[in-house]
Amino acid sequence: MNEVKTGVIGLGHLGSLHAKMLSGARGATLAMVYDIDATVSGRIAEEYATHVAGSIEELLDHVDAVSIATPTSTHFDIASAAIRHGKPVFLEKPITETVEQARALNALAREHSVMIQVGHIERFNPAIVALDGYNIAPLFVESHRLAQFNPRGTDVAVVLDLMIHDIDIILSLVRSEVTSIDASGLAVVSNTADIANARLKFANGCVANITASRISQNRLRKMRLFQKNAYISIDFLQGQSEVFRLVGPEVDVVPTYMLGMIEEGKIKRNIIYEQPPTPEDHNPLRYELQLFVDAVRNGTLPVVDGLAAQQALEVAEEIVRLI
Repeated sequence: MNEVKTGVIGLGHLGSLHAKMLSGARGATLAMVYDIDATVSGRIAEEYATHVAGSIEELLDHVDAVSIATPTSTHFDIASAAIRHGKPVFLEKPITETVEQARALNALAREHSVMIQVGHIERFNPAIVALDGYNIAPLFVESHRLAQFNPRGTDVAVVLDLMIHDIDIILSLVRSEVTSIDASGLAVVSNTADIANARLKFANGCVANITASRISQNRLRKMRLFQKNAYISIDFLQGQSEVFRLVGPEVDVVPTYMLGMIEEGKIKRNIIYEQPPTPEDHNPLRYELQLFVDAVRNGTLPVVDGLAAQQALEVAEEIVRLI
């Protein structure tokens, strides 16, 4: 496929950003947009020199791939329609409202051989991208995602609003089956849990302690990974990671700092500190949508497919149930 004709369904705050990014994506054109508010559709279409669809069906008839940024409650029906039209789907997180819907949607995608990519945007945070090439095998994970209160998003528990980002990343890094979950949380200012903590245990022995809150005075989005011979700190707000690790003298590295040497035992090891460089001018949303376009053009698998998003939702839903 030479050029992907893309469409965006749902033009709220996030959907309008999708339209902006896809209008400038390499190997793609923004062919059509749709929103239930015709005024919004017209404004976005004029801004990015594209066409307005009168319905979702009309848009699906005129595009090669579609980005869906509508409320979660509508994801299943709209994505199902796109899949039946044979259109690859970029779907904002969470993939669907329920695990049952996620399983049904993935089954439908397999039946029609249609790709789904889900917008777990923190997978494309520069702090995570910078860790490519490192051997990540955590045995203990601690994460905190704290936000100031914002009425937007309070229709769902903080687990589905914020914590699911960290759940998805942890599952992708640990790469082992979750064997048990403990969780607690409470509603403070909304009708759903506004603060939550979960403890995940994995078959490989890893333990992850995850905290999310949307009633914090200050914003914090950090994750710490502990593994044999290494400690890794990830700051999602700053888009920066720090790596402290032990390496033998035979390892050829140029660290940011050499912190010392451990001389006990048969093998001497250097203690090094590294700040992996982050890509310049890196926009996570633009990057993940570009990867979606590339996957459609090349017929390759997306980084975050429907199954990965389903697994994150399964864990999140169990946490909500326990709370």
